[in-house]
Amino acid sequence: MLPAFLATILFSLSVIFASRTTRMLGGTIANFYRLCVSTALLAIWAHAFGKGLGGGAFQVFFLSGCLGFGIGDLALYQAIPRLGPRLTILMGHCLAAPFAALTEWLWMGTALTLPQIVSGLVILIGVVIALAPREHLHIEPKALAQGIAFGIVAALGQGLGAVVTRGAYALVKLSGQSIDGGTAAYQRILGGLLFAIVPALWIMRKNRLKDQHLVFNRAVGPGNGYRRHAIWLWVLLNSLAGPTIGVGCYQWALENNPSGVVLPIVATTPIAVIPFAYLFEGDRPGPRFLLGGIVAVAGAIALAMSR
Repeated sequence: MLPAFLATILFSLSVIFASRTTRMLGGTIANFYRLCVSTALLAIWAHAFGKGLGGGAFQVFFLSGCLGFGIGDLALYQAIPRLGPRLTILMGHCLAAPFAALTEWLWMGTALTLPQIVSGLVILIGVVIALAPREHLHIEPKALAQGIAFGIVAALGQGLGAVVTRGAYALVKLSGQSIDGGTAAYQRILGGLLFAIVPALWIMRKNRLKDQHLVFNRAVGPGNGYRRHAIWLWVLLNSLAGPTIGVGCYQWALENNPSGVVLPIVATTPIAVIPFAYLFEGDRPGPRFLLGGIVAVAGAIALAMSR
């Protein structure tokens, strides 16, 4: 399960970098640039060293990307500026585990046992504790409600995307072929990029932006303090830690393990992100978040062990 643990660390860093880019560019544009950079990097790998669009399950991987990278990440990047990186990643990763296990049971017939159902309920209880309003008095009620809604959608997208990915790998094996994690990530991100292009172009047109450089001019305007090269650095770091290397490790883990096992391990990301959030953001978790995070992650670990 080494690739799942590597993905956990990389996803923890990715959400911190994402928090920086969303503050500079806005959620939709930051997600769009991240996917563009990651698509270019993964395309180099897939067409030079991998299988490009081959492998026997391109359409299914593409669909998985529409759900995970597309719907899921669009919602994730709207939740981050409203909830912050810690709470967003807690909802996204912990809730994705029971959503994926339930979907895999309904679609692929992977039955859920009583311990798995109980573990899923423990995860939900932990997330509810962490979402306690008193823990987040600095967040306006409207922003908190919107962030929670986007967080749930993000978790659904990630969970469904993981299950569809499992189906894609099953199709690859049935066809007698193989596919590496980088190529699978590339085929998935193409679906996500399709979803990201439309809202990004709409926002650019709405703001009468003739080209992408105007977005950066706004971000580095008077009094902002960020230079153009610094923005690209954060975008690059976010792209590498998330959709490129992080998702490559994630796909590697899903290739040989059920999503109900991989996702709970990745669900420890809310704990792993705490020191990074403090180091980069100065964000200290309150007691209820710590309690809820521990409960949710414990439920995720129990779900993994029950498999």
